[in-house]
Amino acid sequence: MIFRIGIENNNDDRTIAWALEHPGCFAYGENSEAAQKNFSQAAREYAAWIARHGESWLDNEVQVVVEEIFDAYFIHPTFERAARGEDTYLVESFFVRDWKPLKPHEIERALQLLAWSRADLLDLVKDLSAEKLAQTYPNERWPINGILKHIGGAEWWYQERIGYPFPEYEADVPSDPFERLAVVRDHFNSLLPKLDGVNKVVGLEGEIWSPRKVLRRALWHERDHTEHIRKLLWFF
Repeated sequence: MIFRIGIENNNDDRTIAWALEHPGCFAYGENSEAAQKNFSQAAREYAAWIARHGESWLDNEVQVVVEEIFDAYFIHPTFERAARGEDTYLVESFFVRDWKPLKPHEIERALQLLAWSRADLLDLVKDLSAEKLAQTYPNERWPINGILKHIGGAEWWYQERIGYPFPEYEADVPSDPFERLAVVRDHFNSLLPKLDGVNKVVGLEGEIWSPRKVLRRALWHERDHTEHIRKLLWFF
């Protein structure tokens, strides 16, 4: 099976290999070569994840084709490139494929993947006590309830990037982590079908966004943090 990937260098001191046709499938590496090498295993793990939800589709060798390379970079509020600093913003990947409007079958698939991803996240934390959710960890920015709040907040922010936030203002997004996850996801689920064929690309704060990029980032972000939480629970 051929996986067409986009390589994003310099993202948080690492490289991400994105499966451009399979949102939620990605691999990390210390550089481009390592991310490409790690992608084959990531693709098999992605297939295994889908199989756990009752569907099998990867039945042959993984073939990786690098379609595009993007070097992430920092900018000042004045939109000049700069070294990483407190007042800088990281401009992350926008690939040629991100320009393409979403098609009906891609939206249907996305809703399915989002449902599986959310089910995995909630199943992972459903039996945690309030104390465990609030427990802090060495060298970690947030406790688990902070990570959950961050996932919901980021998903709201992704939708805001292309002009479709709900609630309209960030201050009105629920503060409770689980309520936030539910409210923001309900809106995302209702929004995606409306993006069928929508040819919309937005430049905002020095970065380019589209519905396809928002979907790519949202699925990556939730799956990545689900594994983040899983590791915290395993090691602590």
